[in-house]
Amino acid sequence: MDVLLEIADTYLLDGVYTKLVPLGLSQTLPSPFEVAANLTSSSTLSAWPRSYIPRQILSLSIISILGSHILYFLLASISYYTIFNHEMMRHPRFLPNQIKLEIKTSLQAFPTMTLLTLPWFLGEVRGFSRLYDSVQDQWGGWWYLVGSIPVYLLFTDYCIYWIHRWLHHPLLYKTLHKPHHKWIIPTPFASYAFHPLDGYLQSIPYHLFVFIFPMHRILYIGFFIAVMFWTILIHDSDMITGHPLERIINGPAHHTLHHMYFTVNYGQYFTWADRAGNSYRHPEPSLDPLLEVNMEKERRQKHD
Repeated sequence: MDVLLEIADTYLLDGVYTKLVPLGLSQTLPSPFEVAANLTSSSTLSAWPRSYIPRQILSLSIISILGSHILYFLLASISYYTIFNHEMMRHPRFLPNQIKLEIKTSLQAFPTMTLLTLPWFLGEVRGFSRLYDSVQDQWGGWWYLVGSIPVYLLFTDYCIYWIHRWLHHPLLYKTLHKPHHKWIIPTPFASYAFHPLDGYLQSIPYHLFVFIFPMHRILYIGFFIAVMFWTILIHDSDMITGHPLERIINGPAHHTLHHMYFTVNYGQYFTWADRAGNSYRHPEPSLDPLLEVNMEKERRQKHD
């Protein structure tokens, strides 16, 4: 997030804050050292320099809200119009006005999720994380950068498995996770249709990782966007089976079964945690919800 904030500051926000909070007109001036540093490090003449915490909080909030909305509608729309089988909307358990409800639930969740996530983003921006800029600055160089990829995937996958599974505990499920399981036959727009605390809890491993392990900033941003796309992709109710990685990758077919049967396939990317936790269910063609759609279609045709 610090990279995105720096880009936003350079090309937009420096000018905005200069106009909104110019030097000499603010009643909440930072220290003279911060003002001097601001004048020498950027072109802004604002009384709120880049290092001023209230400015960082406000800027991060705006970037997070706008970014989550843009990515959600862009990626979910791409998946909905290019991958999602619209025949699934004829399934008996597909709710009336479901897509509208999925979008409404997501938009209601985003502000609270942003508020809860702000301390992590602020920690990154203020240098408390272990994000680094140059490959040469990190022990191991390129070897470490490449090695951090599987470590990131395995760490976040295993943590999310247990967080997700705990959210199915009766003490938590009804309040926090049941709203997401309203969508028995989800569309890509259901990917973030969570209770906001549910969505936040499942995002914690992604933020926590860079406070424990060093990770390149650009790689981290790339994964952050890729994870959002993956989350949308596995909510397309796809039950295509028989591919070579089916027993390794926890893909859309596995997650479709999770929405249908609730207590299986809690993983995010891989099946290994479900196998170890005895919660794995293999996606068989006979479990495809599209079969019910076709049966219902045939029943109506006979009735007509």
